[in-house]
This record gives sequence, structure tokens and C-alpha cells, in this order.
Amino acid sequence: MLSIRMRRTGSKKRPFFRIVVSEARSKKEGQFIDILGFYNPRTKPAVFEIDKDKVAHWVKVGARPSDSVRTLMAKHLTRDRGVVVEPVVAQPAAPTV
Repeated sequence: MLSIRMRRTGSKKRPFFRIVVSEARSKKEGQFIDILGFYNPRTKPAVFEIDKDKVAHWVKVGARPSDSVRTLMAKHLTRDRGVVVEPVVAQPAAPTV
């Protein structure tokens, strides 16, 4: 099974992460199949860049994002979609006479 996960590439106390596709059974810092993007938590605001087309391809093939990658995508990619979902508020029923 394939997984989309973060791979740390930064030096000591300076984290920098690549978002990669790898075999789920491989080591966290082991071999990977493809690089999808990167995440730099040290900048203000944090920078998260990812190739949406590659993500869509790998998800269609069967790769599953890890919890941390799924959270990052939900947090950072919802702003780019341009679609704002408004909550539906139920209207009170008109009084019957």
C-alpha cells in the first residue's frame, strides 16, 4: 500500500519537510517514489507547497495521505479553492393562524 507522508530533510533544530509518496512499510526516512511538494514550518506564516495534479494522480492510484499531511492539506488548500461554503441556517417556521 502507498502512503503520502512527510519526510524530514532539515538539519538539527531546523525542520523542513518534503511531502513524498512511499511504500507504507518502508522507513520514515527511507526510499520514496515521488516528491509532491514541501512544508516549511519555520517561516511566518508557514509555507506549504504541493502539486495538486500529482496528489490527485497518486490518490486515484491508491495512495493514502497520513494524518499530518491530510491536516496540512485541509488547512492550506481550502484557501486556494476559492469556494466558500456557507453554513445552512434553518429558518423558523411561519406562525399558522
